[in-house]
Amino acid sequence: MKNLRIKAARAGLDISQAELAEKVGVSRQTISAIEKGDYNPTINLCIAICKALGKTLDELFWEN
Repeated sequence: MKNLRIKAARAGLDISQAELAEKVGVSRQTISAIEKGDYNPTINLCIAICKALGKTLDELFWEN
């Protein structure tokens, strides 16, 4: 399942996939794969992404 919420949050802060990847310690390709729904991140990576984007786990990863 695509994660457009991460992409939207990233765009809202005007940061690239590469910049987010650097902040959380992964490759740009990993961020791309998460946004496309091709990769399921670990809980630790989810938390790091949330902190970097100023969002909660619910806001970025909870499925309705």
